[in-house]
Amino acid sequence: MKWSYNKKMKLTLGWREWVGLPQWGIPAIKAKIDTGARTSSLHALDAEPYLLKGQPYVRFLLMPVQRSLALGHEVSAPIVDRRRVKSSNGESLERFVIQVDLKIADQIHSTEVTLANRRDMKFRMLLGRKALQAFLVDPAESYLLGRSLEQRDFLKQVRLELLGK
Repeated sequence: MKWSYNKKMKLTLGWREWVGLPQWGIPAIKAKIDTGARTSSLHALDAEPYLLKGQPYVRFLLMPVQRSLALGHEVSAPIVDRRRVKSSNGESLERFVIQVDLKIADQIHSTEVTLANRRDMKFRMLLGRKALQAFLVDPAESYLLGRSLEQRDFLKQVRLELLGK
């Protein structure tokens, strides 16, 4: 019996990839692809809820690059939900949930992310199963998508900033 795959061919991701957050002008953030996590997670410092025209919002400091304070900036987004999330160490915490546009290769995908302090993690973002439905994942590979010119320029700027230039 011959096996065939009739659905539209899906883009394959490695276990880590560079993705963009276009709504905040972030062309590159290193993301870990985690099929064990249901919801995606984004590094956020000092998340603070507030009301804007009667609607719940959260503002936070987005730090897209490890070891780089200068590229961090304050952003805000409507709160979609608050959920209890069990972290990889088994601790259960309530987190804000927001809707984010992800730029993966040349595609834009909207997904929910929880806000968490990922300071001690290697990746500022984790992409869970809900964000990965349009993709295949090859856990033996990494950075299969490479970097766009915009991402290369951004990461060059990051390297210069880290060197103090």
